[in-house]
Amino acid sequence: MLTRLFPAVAAVLVAVSCLTACGSSPGTAAPASGSGGPASLTVFAAASLTETFTELGRRFESAHSGTEVTFSFGSSATLAQQITQGAPADVFAAASPATMKTVTDAGLASAPAVFARNTLQIAVPEDNPAKIESLGDLAGPQVKVALCAEQVPCGAAAVKALDAAGVEVTPVTLEQDAKATLTKVRLGEVDAALVYRTDVIASGGKVRGIDFPEANQAVNDYPIAALTEAPAADLARQFVDLVLSREGRDVLTTAGFQVP
Repeated sequence: MLTRLFPAVAAVLVAVSCLTACGSSPGTAAPASGSGGPASLTVFAAASLTETFTELGRRFESAHSGTEVTFSFGSSATLAQQITQGAPADVFAAASPATMKTVTDAGLASAPAVFARNTLQIAVPEDNPAKIESLGDLAGPQVKVALCAEQVPCGAAAVKALDAAGVEVTPVTLEQDAKATLTKVRLGEVDAALVYRTDVIASGGKVRGIDFPEANQAVNDYPIAALTEAPAADLARQFVDLVLSREGRDVLTTAGFQVP
């Protein structure tokens, strides 16, 4: 069964041991070890990957009988910090090269591969009460705007886009990831937010997405890597292979990601 964990508990996870030996193909079933226990794979991934990686996790479990994939979704910056502080994980998928660099600089991952790209949209409630049409409208004195915190990838991208447009925005809230930022729009607590296009799509029509040209100057690359100290090293490599495969690319593009 696929399990999802949240970042707050990821740092105190008990160590995960690899109980299987696996082949190199993402579609090859992983035989159980002599102990008879289930194999376990722990994946830390950016919050914006929640829907796509949950689907890929299901497919991975189906192809690897007896394997359980556990996800911790959240801010890439927070997840990177948890990994460097010793949180047990097998795979890290970040929403920016900068957050992956935190892990590679610590010697905990090598040769990350970019598997997806994401762009920003302006997210507004369905009825768009503030009549937002462009990035400049977010600077209105009565407009309530939510942004991701600057230290996380969606926030860094928002800063780039706003700078490119020459627009100054005073957000009423700074959130720790794109999902939390979008929630502010969905609940009607703000008039608009800058979030990833994929998150708008994943909302299932609960919010509207507005394109703006400056988003092209703030595209985020998503790198993935098997961690060098992965308890389930073979499974980690196979999961990365699945993400990079044509099957993985199809799941990502269906969700609105661009692929290299």
